[in-house]
Amino acid sequence: MTRRRSAFGLAMAAGLAAPALGQAPWPRARPINLIVPFAPGGTTDIVARILAGELSRRLDQSVVVENRPGAGAMLGTGQAARAAPDGYTLVLSVISAMVVGKVLGGDRVPWDPDRDFAHVAMVMSTPYLILVRPDLPIRTPADLAAEARRRPDALSYGTSGIGSMPHLVMLRFLAAAGGLAMAHVPYRGGAQIATDIAAGTLPMMVDSLTAASANIRSGALRPLAHTWPERVPAFPDIPTFRELGFADLVVDGWSGIAAPARTPRPVLERLAAATREALEAPDVVRRYAETATAPGRVFLEDAQRFVREELAVWAPVVRASGAASD
Repeated sequence: MTRRRSAFGLAMAAGLAAPALGQAPWPRARPINLIVPFAPGGTTDIVARILAGELSRRLDQSVVVENRPGAGAMLGTGQAARAAPDGYTLVLSVISAMVVGKVLGGDRVPWDPDRDFAHVAMVMSTPYLILVRPDLPIRTPADLAAEARRRPDALSYGTSGIGSMPHLVMLRFLAAAGGLAMAHVPYRGGAQIATDIAAGTLPMMVDSLTAASANIRSGALRPLAHTWPERVPAFPDIPTFRELGFADLVVDGWSGIAAPARTPRPVLERLAAATREALEAPDVVRRYAETATAPGRVFLEDAQRFVREELAVWAPVVRASGAASD
């Protein structure tokens, strides 16, 4: 009996996933689809495309990025939750969907971030910033608050969607600055917002440092402050909200890789190992450094626990934020 069990276990490990009759074992049957729940050009899209090439090389199989924006990252995330647990569909899991979207959606969201996903790895973290058009006379959060009080109907801001983490960050800032109001302009992704700011259509936005780093370096966007508790070494001149008196405005914009729940364990282990190697690849390290992106450090059970704990920590904050009222 022991020999039979051992032989079965070896066969499973060798095949990684039990293929249908005549089908190649995972990942040989077809390309792996990596769903990004935002439009091209944003934070998760940048990270996904950096990692997809490295994963392709390590798995010896194409990893294809598919952008599925909409509903504050909920559309693409939901598509992944419904996919077959065969290792051929993955998703860039993001705090906007796994935490903010789920809490705001409640029972209307038919999937659960813990129960319906197998979290493979956390792959990045980045702070969020309020960024303004450089010709505006606004250089600090205090300047922004004063301008909002002086001209309450003249200022608006763009984010990647209602209920997204950038939206929540701005709502928390406006509340902490004395209950200010400002018009929210939701987009399907961050890249178009920066284009509209450059064209003079919009005065400001909230985005991640990963996505905004190139525009900050070029001077196209002026950062006011960011949401990490300490300054970022690559951008030492950008202050934190905490040091400027907004003690509670500390947010980490994380993303991970997740598969549908019940994906075979050997597949998850192979994906986690390939992701760990990808994050250590020199080109990934270099490109992360260029965008001031911190790599993820947790995998499998630790990643699952991380998402579960983030949901518990952020749920009361999200409910109190007023994000659902836009």
